[in-house]
Amino acid sequence: MTCDIAGSAGRGQQRQQEIRRVLRTALSDALDVADLDARDFAYVDTGDGFQLVAPAALPKAGLLVPLLPELSARIREHNRRAPVDARLRLRAAVHAGEILVDPEGTVSGAPFEVLARLLDSAPLRHATLTGTSGTPVAAILSQHFYEETVGHGYEGLEADAFTAADVRVKEYAARAWLWYPGSPVGPRVDPGRDSGSGERPSEPGPRSAEQLVQASGNGTAFAVHRGNQYIRRNDRG
Repeated sequence: MTCDIAGSAGRGQQRQQEIRRVLRTALSDALDVADLDARDFAYVDTGDGFQLVAPAALPKAGLLVPLLPELSARIREHNRRAPVDARLRLRAAVHAGEILVDPEGTVSGAPFEVLARLLDSAPLRHATLTGTSGTPVAAILSQHFYEETVGHGYEGLEADAFTAADVRVKEYAARAWLWYPGSPVGPRVDPGRDSGSGERPSEPGPRSAEQLVQASGNGTAFAVHRGNQYIRRNDRG
């Protein structure tokens, strides 16, 4: 899983440090509510975001619900109290696949390239600007992760909570799926209420959250662009 704080540039060092602390706290709290132990993940700080890597044994559906709705709710609550320049919005991409972990614990592999393309995609960027002031968390899932989780009877993962999107970034082209607050999987949002992100989109657009996920038997990767990362290895290495 990869996350990126949208619009983080130009706020000054003190504000950037503050919103990074807010993000770390919100993620920690959301993991607790989702009954996920942060120590089981590898976490990498990417500057204005983070990457999380989970073990293959962790059910993929648990990485979506209630983790994403809880993360969104905590950021929304922070934005309601914070001054404009201390508010934040997140782009998130979720994908699963086989990765490599070297003896020093560094991770690499093709799934991270997919995450980077999903995180930088136009549909996800547009989703974060949906609403009066943007949405707290917009997420995008890869086609593979979507097929492995959505529509299999997991509570909160109804198909109508996701919107299909065609992603084209550089040489990468694929179908992905957006998730947004206000959908069945996300916290209900009053459409007449300001989400408190501090930024106003040029025009309203589709629903505002995206997740990318893809999975294989050897690991699950989550990333948030420019932030922190967790990685977890299973007993099989």
